[in-house]
Amino acid sequence: MARCAYDLTKFPLAPCREIPLPPSTCHIPVLLDEVIQWLEPAAGKIIVDGTLGGGGHSAALASRVLPGGKIIGVDLDPEALERAQPAISSLPVTVAVGNYTDIPQILRQLEIDAVDGILLDLGLSSDQLADEERGFSFQSTGPLDLRFDRSSGKPAWQLIERLSERHLADLIYQFGEERLSRRIARKIVAQRRSEPIRTADQLASLVRSCVPRSRGHRIDPATRTFQALRIAVNDELKSLQEALAHLPTCLKPGGHLAIISFHSLEDRLVKHGFRNDDRLEVLTKRPVRATDEETAQNPRASSAKLRIAKRVD
Repeated sequence: MARCAYDLTKFPLAPCREIPLPPSTCHIPVLLDEVIQWLEPAAGKIIVDGTLGGGGHSAALASRVLPGGKIIGVDLDPEALERAQPAISSLPVTVAVGNYTDIPQILRQLEIDAVDGILLDLGLSSDQLADEERGFSFQSTGPLDLRFDRSSGKPAWQLIERLSERHLADLIYQFGEERLSRRIARKIVAQRRSEPIRTADQLASLVRSCVPRSRGHRIDPATRTFQALRIAVNDELKSLQEALAHLPTCLKPGGHLAIISFHSLEDRLVKHGFRNDDRLEVLTKRPVRATDEETAQNPRASSAKLRIAKRVD
């Protein structure tokens, strides 16, 4: 099957284009065995991976839907689609550039009425963290960008440059659940008067000076602030709410919707979204967590929570 990217900002579909081979991905898919168990890939099934990333989930699923099935991989980050190509090049995977909220439009454009399963992995990929030009890593000396798609929207450094102290504090508290948000916002505003904050390591250092690290606590004090800014520049919670509203209609009766979240704001939306939707039956009373063996091999899996719901007739 040809591997094509679709520019969803243009209608009708742009012609298919071959994606150039990129450097190999360093991303390790989380909860892979559990995703396969719950999505139940089998011959002839069609499954959407709404957050393609490094292609690990898609490759594992695609190898199990042969013959006759296929995977539709979607990612907002065009660079992710390029990095995933080696993993999926010999498999029945069609890729599309877009947000996972675009899945209904993508399926209509591909003339697919409904699918057997949809997967969303809401976490950052290791490839994005390793990219110095994105600013996702606290050690990055590149621009504090934090956008998944750098062709649209404004980078995070512009956000912290123009927001008032009060709005910054509210943003960090609301999206990062950071109890010291006012102290951090005050320090940011004081700092930017003398020197603009343009890089991730600058911001991380500033936040660490405001937030004491708890003894024995492995999470970096800057984590919540970076989370808040990333959510804001990518409008992540709004996208998740839209997905929860519209993706169930894309499933066949009995089809499964699987969502992996990494912080309480996302998990709360998923939990209540599943419970309050008459189209869905919740299959996981509690979120599925990574095993000790997986977290030992991939520490990022320790915060992953997988919830599954089934489309009812």
